[in-house]
Amino acid sequence: MEKEMIIVLDFGGQYNQLIARRVRECNVYCEVHSYNMPLEKIKEMNPKGIIFTGGPNSVYGEDSATCPKEIFELGIPILGICYGAQLTAHLLGGKVATAPVSEYGKTEVAVDTASKLFEGVSAKTICWMSHTDYIEKAPEGFKITCTTPVCPVAAMECEENNWYAVQFHPEVMHTQEGTKMLSNFVYNVCKCAGEWKMDAFVERTIGEIREKVGNGRALCALSGGVDSSVAAVMMAKAIGKQLTCVFVDHGLLRKNEGDEVEAIFGPEGQYDLNFVRVNAQERFYEKLAGVSDPEQKRKIIGEEFIRVFEEEAKKIGKVDFLVQGTIYPDVIESGLGKSAVIKSHHNVGGLPEHVDFKEIIEPLRMLFKDEVRKAGLELGIPERLVFRQPFPGPGLGVRIIGDVTPEKVKIVQDADAIYREEIDKAGIAGDLGQYFAAITNMRSVGCMGDERTYDYAIALRAVLTSDFMTAESAELPWEVLGKVTSRIVNEVKGVNRVLYDCTGKPPATIEFE
Repeated sequence: MEKEMIIVLDFGGQYNQLIARRVRECNVYCEVHSYNMPLEKIKEMNPKGIIFTGGPNSVYGEDSATCPKEIFELGIPILGICYGAQLTAHLLGGKVATAPVSEYGKTEVAVDTASKLFEGVSAKTICWMSHTDYIEKAPEGFKITCTTPVCPVAAMECEENNWYAVQFHPEVMHTQEGTKMLSNFVYNVCKCAGEWKMDAFVERTIGEIREKVGNGRALCALSGGVDSSVAAVMMAKAIGKQLTCVFVDHGLLRKNEGDEVEAIFGPEGQYDLNFVRVNAQERFYEKLAGVSDPEQKRKIIGEEFIRVFEEEAKKIGKVDFLVQGTIYPDVIESGLGKSAVIKSHHNVGGLPEHVDFKEIIEPLRMLFKDEVRKAGLELGIPERLVFRQPFPGPGLGVRIIGDVTPEKVKIVQDADAIYREEIDKAGIAGDLGQYFAAITNMRSVGCMGDERTYDYAIALRAVLTSDFMTAESAELPWEVLGKVTSRIVNEVKGVNRVLYDCTGKPPATIEFE
């Protein structure tokens, strides 16, 4: 257990994990737990502070999430955000009501800079609002510290008890000085020293893995992507040859990727690992034949992965643990806890009901993508692998709209390879969070060489993001898009049209399915 910890109590909003990430950026360890976490458990963990998150419900709703009022008697500083602010007011005798005017988006807020929470913050600052209810009257003993023209209590505090509440979302990038506000809570209010860093996480996790596995054996599901690679190296440092890495080439990888992964992790690679490559392309194609629903594809791929791992484990001998590179965005998007299901991940929500392993180890489950990369660098993994393009567990299965066929796989592999090559040539790869090509299920009429064609459309995607919870579409140079389009149409058989996706996350996800 860390010496210092902030606990985030999750009331069901989609950005709750971002709060934990922002706190960690302040070098203070932070974990997210359900809003109904028992008070005794909170006492046992002895956090330096508690943050109530936003949520989709009204404090007066029948299915509203709440917590015991006694949480305010623990003597632990509390910060309520959005719904968490309204819940604080409701539990402590204030009044919450439907706002005459709902606020959504960037809003100018007048700030009392004398507050510990707003030290160093501008007297007028831009914050991100998203609410239909508001605090009409603050509880007795609270001072109003922020207002907007339509929100009389945009922030309030009871400094004597270290209780704070803000109606806006300081965790999102759109709140211009939100990171400063959270830092003020962590340091000015909770009196944290800020001693947690990634090297501490890596060291602690390796020790926990070693203790958990003991003399047992583990099988790591290695895809060659950033997450599973970091997980594999972390496990190897913890248990050495007790680990076997199984790389399943399911026929849905990027062009030449299977050979590239083997070159890094195989017998001739730089890591002293037990490495097994399973070529299972035809097996996966048969299972996916005729399936077009993306959730069904995810679950088929997830279950088949597990079955292959089980078969390989039996060849190795008794294997107790399955290791996966699950990270925070995987968990939250799979709808674990109060948040809504966006999509199942094969290594979280896509697991079959029966898994023939004693336990699943997910050493990166608490980290965001940028934190995983920091962990990778701490482990000594080369930058070229740490900063490799993210790739989903189901692979091209979720970049092929509609049913999966070998023909479509080859089309999207070739198109994606061209896209990545031109992005590299343009020298802009480092500016992008993720970029890839997908094949749509749309076929359209074209004219090539004076002949009519009726072929597929390729969609290109490129986004700017650091945490992969939110993303903006990248404005790629037109000359780059033009070169990519020309090459794909001319070099990839079966394609006569190229589109560019301009949608951010939300409302879209980064992947297509």
